[in-house]
Amino acid sequence: VAMSHWASLLSVTAKVNLLVLVISAVFSQSSLSDRAPEFALTKIEESDIKDDSGKEPITEDDADPEDLEVFYPTHQWQTIRPGQAVPAGSHVRLNLQTGDREAKLPDSENGKSDTREERRRKRLGKVDVDSNSFTSQELKKALAKMKENEKAERKAHEEEVRKKFRPIEQLKEEFEKLNVKMETDYEIMVKLIGKFNSSASTLNEKVAALYDLEYYVHQVDNAKDFLSMGGLQLVIDGLNSTEAALKEHAAFVLGAALSSNPKVQIEAIEGGALQKLLVILATEQPLAVKKKALFALSSMLRHFPYAQQQFLKLGGLQVLRSLFRQKGMETLHVRVVTLLYDLIMEKMLLEDSQHGDQMEEKLQQYRQVKLVPAVVEQDWCVVVSNLLAMPEHDTREKVLKMVGVLMAFCKERYRGDQALSTTLSLLRSEYEELAAEEQREGDKEGYFKELLGSVNTIIQELR
Repeated sequence: VAMSHWASLLSVTAKVNLLVLVISAVFSQSSLSDRAPEFALTKIEESDIKDDSGKEPITEDDADPEDLEVFYPTHQWQTIRPGQAVPAGSHVRLNLQTGDREAKLPDSENGKSDTREERRRKRLGKVDVDSNSFTSQELKKALAKMKENEKAERKAHEEEVRKKFRPIEQLKEEFEKLNVKMETDYEIMVKLIGKFNSSASTLNEKVAALYDLEYYVHQVDNAKDFLSMGGLQLVIDGLNSTEAALKEHAAFVLGAALSSNPKVQIEAIEGGALQKLLVILATEQPLAVKKKALFALSSMLRHFPYAQQQFLKLGGLQVLRSLFRQKGMETLHVRVVTLLYDLIMEKMLLEDSQHGDQMEEKLQQYRQVKLVPAVVEQDWCVVVSNLLAMPEHDTREKVLKMVGVLMAFCKERYRGDQALSTTLSLLRSEYEELAAEEQREGDKEGYFKELLGSVNTIIQELR
């Protein structure tokens, strides 16, 4: 029995020794991990070995950051205390006799430590590995110092910006000293009207005030304010000035204020603007003055049937007809034709459109405007068609449109006009060639093809 007992004991001892040898052999393979990490049998950062109580030992993740200590291995096996972090590249083993985990630095082939951690330390230079140098308090102090440095850098940057740019308070003070402030359009127009109306202002100052006013009264709301502050009547009175420059710019401001603004149109015609404009156009005046007067007249008549009716009563059509007999007024001819075309088409489009009660009232006003009969009676048919001889394509385009509108009323007159027939033939030949050139260039619906179509339509209707 005794011999059997000892034999059993020896068998157990042999098994234990064999187990130790196997474990040592396994852990010794980790020395190859630095050269061939893909063949490593253990991971130096991890361990799933449990202690005698069956619980996992405290790891770096489980430990309180305030209590976390770094394990500094040597070439001798040392016990790893709970909570200590083992540096990467260390050899780790389980002591079967004590149950503790142990670690040491691996030995390279030449007998010197050459782990990744060591190489990292060589790259970073000399590092103080004293654990007392990395306490939580010192880390906090280092972090606080970093924040202080960051604040100091930010403060230095702000100071540099202050040197380059002046604060808003200083800018405000300087602007106040210079008497500079933002003014509204209303305030600006009040000053300009005052300058124009002042007897102390020179001619150039009054012209400059009118020039600036024209810019502001283009806006509908500004034009209404201009009316309420009395500026409109001052400008209308300026049409009687003996100075050509004042008449020119007064008409320019008036035309800008009248454009698409019914309220101003009504006030202007009641203020006598229509009569004054017709006087300028009927009397001997510089071309620039008549050009601005015609612009103001056009702005007053468009979309205002009452003004159109008064225009005919005051002989306005005869006044425009007289411009074709005055030398040096050729540039106004196409403007006159364009105005008449717009007024005729304005009425025709309204008559052809669907309309309600409000439009019916306006249509009744347009029916009282006998513009086309007056045009035919004063022989505008020939006056208009003669303009086809002008060389500009833009002028021809507008005249062709006017001839097309008058065709229903002037057909017999045009059929007996040999000069018109000759002109139309020449135009057709010219535009056939230009349209063909357009088509060769790939423009199938070109400008000259459209003009050719207008010429052919007129020729066809006259046959």
